[in-house]
Amino acid sequence: MAQQFGTVIIGAGIGGGTAAKALRDGGYTSSIALIGADPAAPYYRPDLSKKVMLEGSDPGDSALRGEDWYPAHDVTTLFGTTVTELDAKQQNITLDNGESLAYGQAILATGSTPRAVDVDGADLGNIHTLRDAGDAVSIRSQFGQGNKVVIIGGGWIGLEVAAAAKNAGCHVTVVLRSSPPLKSALGTEIGQYFEELHRANGVEFVTDADTTGFSGTKTVESVQTSAGDLPADLVVVGIGADPTIGLAASAGLDTEDGVVVDEHMRSSDPSILAIGDIAAAQNTLLNQRLRVEHWDNAVRQAEVAATTITGGDSEYDWQPYFYTDQYDLGMEYVGHGASGDDVVIRGDTSSGEFIVFWTRGGSVTAAMNVNIWDVGDELRALIGRSVSAARLQDESIELAEL
Repeated sequence: MAQQFGTVIIGAGIGGGTAAKALRDGGYTSSIALIGADPAAPYYRPDLSKKVMLEGSDPGDSALRGEDWYPAHDVTTLFGTTVTELDAKQQNITLDNGESLAYGQAILATGSTPRAVDVDGADLGNIHTLRDAGDAVSIRSQFGQGNKVVIIGGGWIGLEVAAAAKNAGCHVTVVLRSSPPLKSALGTEIGQYFEELHRANGVEFVTDADTTGFSGTKTVESVQTSAGDLPADLVVVGIGADPTIGLAASAGLDTEDGVVVDEHMRSSDPSILAIGDIAAAQNTLLNQRLRVEHWDNAVRQAEVAATTITGGDSEYDWQPYFYTDQYDLGMEYVGHGASGDDVVIRGDTSSGEFIVFWTRGGSVTAAMNVNIWDVGDELRALIGRSVSAARLQDESIELAEL
């Protein structure tokens, strides 16, 4: 007979770990199971491409909380365990060891899966994606003075790894199918700023190039591209990720670039909620459906899901937020801009301290502060407001007065 739980949380990353605590903090007294394929207890994944890469810190230092918290709060943990089937009709899940668990409510927090490069030689050693602590430790162990590191892709993870490898003394090359990096997220002008930042720190770029293969004996020695071959001791593939929605799709839930959920995180089956990278959620502030792959979103959606289960009415009503640290650049981004939005820069980019606004139809859609701190609340307050470009650029006008 299947063991019965009040709530089963499938996925033990930031979202799943936060959901368990938020349920207990909200007075939830029924039994909870927290299941994750990663053998480690929940930890802050953003630290993998930041603290672990830059400082060589132990991933265990990034744990959400001590492992003793879970038994102390009656949370059954099944780490290093995979859910192979979700039966929505029977409200039952099957584990990879053949055991079954029944649930009253389920929270899907299965995250995303890094895309691989499907070319000859992709199974050679020292070719990595970055998703979990094991990946981060393996990649960091290959850093060394003069080691040749090739990064495939120029998204956030790719550039953060590039910066960390360069700081460790590696020779770093980034291969891009199109340039500049981050174009889809920030647009051409700011993407070029990030490319120039990396070039100034010694990173080389191969642009408008496809990766066509890898060669070597047991480990990678060369990357073949349409622009020529590149010697490599280590390759990190950072070409994006896809929401891990196989369980949801096989259970018959509505999916569309993620698991479709309402503003309270409920899926098309009211007994199943979804949060984090996989949640294509209705944002009531922006009046549109969003799927956001950032830790802040996973944490806050986990809290909404917990409130939904405990009878509250919290909803998905905030602006997306993320940050990055690369070399001496630290930045925070808030809002939901598009690559085609108009860009307004406040300050001098050459100084390394400035603010960027993205606008559409005269309204601010997003803002980014670069090496200027304690302005997050002012920037957040401007999102959605109509402010002229001239006023946004005018540093004599305080942000709070815009």
